[in-house]
Amino acid sequence: MGRAFVYVIVGGGVAAGYAALEFTRKGVSDGELCIISDEPVAPYERPALSKGFLLPEDPTRLPSFHTCVGANDEILTPKWYKEHGIELVLGTRVKSVDARRLTLVTSTGETITYNFLIIATGARALKLEEFGVEGSDAENVCYLRDLSDADRLATAIQSSSNGNAVVIGGGYIGMECAASLVINKINVTMVLAGAHCMARLFTPKIATFYEDYYMGKGVKFIKGTVLTSFEFDSDKKAWHSVSVNLKDGNQLPADLVVVGIGIRPNISLFEGQLIIEKGGIKVNSQMQSSESSVYAIGDVATFPVKLYGEMRRLEHVDFARKSARHAVSAIMEPEKTGEFDYLPCFYSRFFAFSWQFYGDHVGEVVHFGEYDEGKVFGAYWVKEGHLVGCFLEGGTKEQYETISKATQLKPAVTDMEELEREGLGFTQTVVSQQVVTEVKDVPSSEIVRQTSRVVSLVTVEKPLHVWHAVTGVVVAASVTAFAFWYGRRRRRW
Repeated sequence: MGRAFVYVIVGGGVAAGYAALEFTRKGVSDGELCIISDEPVAPYERPALSKGFLLPEDPTRLPSFHTCVGANDEILTPKWYKEHGIELVLGTRVKSVDARRLTLVTSTGETITYNFLIIATGARALKLEEFGVEGSDAENVCYLRDLSDADRLATAIQSSSNGNAVVIGGGYIGMECAASLVINKINVTMVLAGAHCMARLFTPKIATFYEDYYMGKGVKFIKGTVLTSFEFDSDKKAWHSVSVNLKDGNQLPADLVVVGIGIRPNISLFEGQLIIEKGGIKVNSQMQSSESSVYAIGDVATFPVKLYGEMRRLEHVDFARKSARHAVSAIMEPEKTGEFDYLPCFYSRFFAFSWQFYGDHVGEVVHFGEYDEGKVFGAYWVKEGHLVGCFLEGGTKEQYETISKATQLKPAVTDMEELEREGLGFTQTVVSQQVVTEVKDVPSSEIVRQTSRVVSLVTVEKPLHVWHAVTGVVVAASVTAFAFWYGRRRRRW
């Protein structure tokens, strides 16, 4: 026996939850949507697993971090799905998919047909065995990708209080888990294959700041080497029984090992059926694959980044959320849905720090801000005379919005030393100037009458020099001009 749905989502991670919410807001009818997930729970916010879930006191637990709480939106509990007529098929793998015949078969043997399929299968954690190292089955060797991993790690942390932990890898999982382990009063040693943490994004200067802070918390770093083997005291199920052997000859005693060495997209079901590019399923600007009825979102999607004119695959929750919304819009309202114009975004939190990055980390780097004091600091990436990327630590909501908008504009940079001196003020000026250009249809004589003290207005296309305008004057002019323009628009409405 089989069932038929109009829309089927394969995968039950972050992207699936946000897609479900978007479907309801676009008017999906009861019984039209089905979500199939190999996890036993409804979609949830994965970032909580490496932070609140691991706290020693009052740890976060479901249902508090079901999607879409991560975007300050509704919490989609199992009851919510039932009330909205959405079928949740949990604890069930999809065994095969026939993309041309619009059918799939689950691990229970059920055949399900669909009109539209959304692939939201996410990614799996790379295992040590893929690098020739045995030992992943030991109880105190942990990964962190899903809720079962988090439960296992939380149990291991409780059994390792005041003990030693070795964290393999210095990416998101490594840095976030190391912070959580320190909070749990566990001694931490981090083993990095590269020269510094977050090597795919951080500059050495940025990495040094965070590493110095971690070391102040007692964390030790061993760099430029990798894990080669484990030595267990007896059976692998016993606690306090492992030594970590490194390629450089170091041997580290450990009560707990956390492995965060990357992920691999779950696309094997679709190889040979859909076009694969850069490790993911190739989609167009509507998140549509080479089969018109199949869409891909989140970690598995290789999509066109309009701003840079190239195909990319991104591994971050922000992209999962936004690509999910766009795909559903493209399916439900194709005539109203434009191209997916996404600005790459990455962010993280550990200890008291919180940073965000927008754009592309290529080209020449200019650092700015209070690195010594550890307050607000950041970096710009400049390529071919234009700003292409921006990193900011310790910013306000408004400041993060500003660097995002400025990066999207790709403003010209003519003086790198001046850029360093201006720091965050550069992006504030760029965005202020853009507000002015958006009201350029208003006669300049009328704007002047409204802003009698304004000397001049500049546009983002012109070279940016400090003597062109004082930031405060531009901001004042922009606000006044916008208010005047808005008032005229309201009278027309």
